[in-house]
Amino acid sequence: MNKIRISPTAEGTITNIAGLFISIAMEQINQKDIFSVALSGGSTPKSLYEFLAQDSSADHLPWDKIHFFWGDERAVPPDHPDSNFLQASLTLLESRLIPAENVHRIRGELDPKTAAALYQEEILAWFKGTPPQFDLILLGMGFDGHTASLFPGSQAFQDSNQNAWVSAIQIPQLSLGRITFTANLINAAEQVVFLVTGQSKAETLFNVLEGPNLPNKYPSQLINPHNGSLIWFLDQAAASLLTPA
Repeated sequence: MNKIRISPTAEGTITNIAGLFISIAMEQINQKDIFSVALSGGSTPKSLYEFLAQDSSADHLPWDKIHFFWGDERAVPPDHPDSNFLQASLTLLESRLIPAENVHRIRGELDPKTAAALYQEEILAWFKGTPPQFDLILLGMGFDGHTASLFPGSQAFQDSNQNAWVSAIQIPQLSLGRITFTANLINAAEQVVFLVTGQSKAETLFNVLEGPNLPNKYPSQLINPHNGSLIWFLDQAAASLLTPA
């Protein structure tokens, strides 16, 4: 079942999701001395990373015990302006002095199929078991209802192989190949969080949350953790078409 948290403003949404990030990180580190999180790209998560890098509420986190992964990446080198890794590195990782061994980036400079295979190997080796279970996966949602790099019509989320955790995709309307977590891997996480803001996404969000189940059209509908929890963090603009609770 979806849990929905609505804030009046986008800034409030960022503050709330940052609070959850800090809370889950501390809980996991207290329990097992480590915290694993998969980041997303896009303009809205950038604001979250800047908040976590600068706000004093996150100063007490033992950042050296947090391991960072990425839910998807474009087929570009790590210094390319379109790189999701670069965005997180410039806004958060460098500011919090994250050790290099805690940063598990997708090697977008390689052929996408090779990069996907290597990333799956790294994830399986790090978690030492299947299914790999992240403590937290952060997701956004595009105007077309995609999440990570699971786009409408993509074969990446139609793979019936339950051991497929990372896929390489090529979308005709996109100039770059992508490497992405599969829905199988996302749904194995302990906590999955969507961050969606802005009036421009209100109609798509309504269709995803309250419309018929059409995952081929709205891939975000695929996300439903098997044993974990799912929370949608929204601002009032994005939530404006939803039925009031």
